Amino acid sequence: MSEHEEDLIDYSDDEIGNEANAPTEATGAPGNGEAQKNDSAASNQADKKGSYVGIHSTGFRDFLLKPELLRAIVDCGFEHPSEVQQVCIPQAILGTDVLCQAKSGLGKTAVFVLTTLQQLDPVAGETAVLVMCHTRELAYQIRNEYTRFSKYMPEVKCSVFYGGTPMQKDIEILKNKDTHPHIIVATPGRLNALVRDKHLRLGSVKAFVLDECDKMLDQIDMRRDVQEIFRATPQSKQVMMFSATLSQDIRPICKKFMQSPLEIFVDDETKLTLHGLQQYYIKLDEKEKNRKLNDLLDQLEFNQVIIFVKSTVRANELNKLLVECNFPSIAVHSGISQEERIKRYTSFKEFNKRICVATDVFGRGIDIERINLAINYDLPADPDSYLHRVGRAGRFGTKGLSISFVSSKEDAEVLDKIMERFEVQLEQFPEGGIDASRYMNT
Repeated sequence: MSEHEEDLIDYSDDEIGNEANAPTEATGAPGNGEAQKNDSAASNQADKKGSYVGIHSTGFRDFLLKPELLRAIVDCGFEHPSEVQQVCIPQAILGTDVLCQAKSGLGKTAVFVLTTLQQLDPVAGETAVLVMCHTRELAYQIRNEYTRFSKYMPEVKCSVFYGGTPMQKDIEILKNKDTHPHIIVATPGRLNALVRDKHLRLGSVKAFVLDECDKMLDQIDMRRDVQEIFRATPQSKQVMMFSATLSQDIRPICKKFMQSPLEIFVDDETKLTLHGLQQYYIKLDEKEKNRKLNDLLDQLEFNQVIIFVKSTVRANELNKLLVECNFPSIAVHSGISQEERIKRYTSFKEFNKRICVATDVFGRGIDIERINLAINYDLPADPDSYLHRVGRAGRFGTKGLSISFVSSKEDAEVLDKIMERFEVQLEQFPEGGIDASRYMNT
C-alpha cells in the first residue's frame, strides 16, 4: 500500500497532530470530545471486537437528542439503537472523530445522520455538513435518510449533487441563499468541480463524512477529489468515516484525515458474518444458470430479490429473459442514464417491481428493507464484494437468504476465499429447497 501513502496529500505534521500517538492520547481533536476519548480508551479494545450483548439495553432517548429528532426516530419505527449506534453516537455528538467498520445493515448511516442533525445550527447560505459516497444511488439514498430524520426540522435544507446530471441545476441551488443547503450529500467528482469553480465555499464546514470510505480512498482518482475537497474545508472540523469492510492497509490512510479518532471495528476482520442470513451455493454449468434461476424464483418465497451479475450486458440480457418469462423484473446498472437509474431504483424500493438484476453498482450501502433474497448469478471476484452484495438481504438483524452460483474453477477459488476470510462454512443448497421460515420474517 506504499503508493497510497505517497499519493496522500497531508496537512503539515503539526496540523495533523501526533499521528503516531495511540487514539487514547487526544491531541487537539475537533469539537469538545477530548475528555470522552480518554474515558472511552480503556473500553475501546473491547469495543473493537464487538458483541451482541446488551444491544437493547439503551434507547435513543438516552442519547439526549433534540426532541425533533426523537419524534422522527419514533415515526421511523426505531426503538433501540444497534450496537454500532450505541457505541458511536454518544461519542460522535461530542465532536469526536470516528472511524467505524461494521457489517452491512447495522445502521451506520443513522450514526452520522443523527449526529450531524443533532449538532447542526443552520445558518442561511452556509454549508455545515459534507457527506461523500462513491455512487449516485447511495448519495440519493443518504439524502433521503436526512429528509426522513429532519422532518420536524423544517429550517434544515439538504441537497444531493452527483455527476450525470446538469451542473447548472446545482449551481442555481447554491447561488440562492434561500435554497443553499446546510447539508450536502455528493459524489466526489461533482463536488470537487463545484468547489474548484468557486460555486461552493466550504469555509463553514463543521462535519466531513465519508460513507464506504475504503472504496473512495482506494481508487486513486476518487481519493484525489476527496483530498482536494478536504483541503478546502477548515482545519478544525469533525471527520467521520464508515464502511462494512476496512482492510488493515486502508485504516492508516483513513486516519491521516483524522485526529485521534474513536476506532470501532465491530466483529473485526474475519467475523463479518451476517446474523440471520442463510448462505448457500449451487454448483452448476454456465449453461444451466438460467433454468436454475427460473426454478428458484418459482420455488422460493420472497418479498424482493436482487440478482447480481458481472456486466451491464449480462444484466440487460438476464432482465430481458426474466420479463419474457413473466417475472416482474427491472435492471439497474451503470450503462443507463443517471435519471433512469434513480427512476428504476425508486420503482424497486417502492415495491413496484419484486426482482432487480444489478451489477455491483447496487452492491454497497443500498438499503431496501424488503429484500430478503440475494442471488449471485455471477460470483464476484473477491470476498469483500461478496459481503457487500449478500448484505443487501437480511438488513439490521432481519432474516434473509443468499444463494451463489459456482460454475467455474475461478468461482470455486473465490468461494474458498470467502469461507476462509469470514470463517463461515457455506453449504450446498439442498435439492429439496429449504423451509421459508428460516429466511422469512414471520
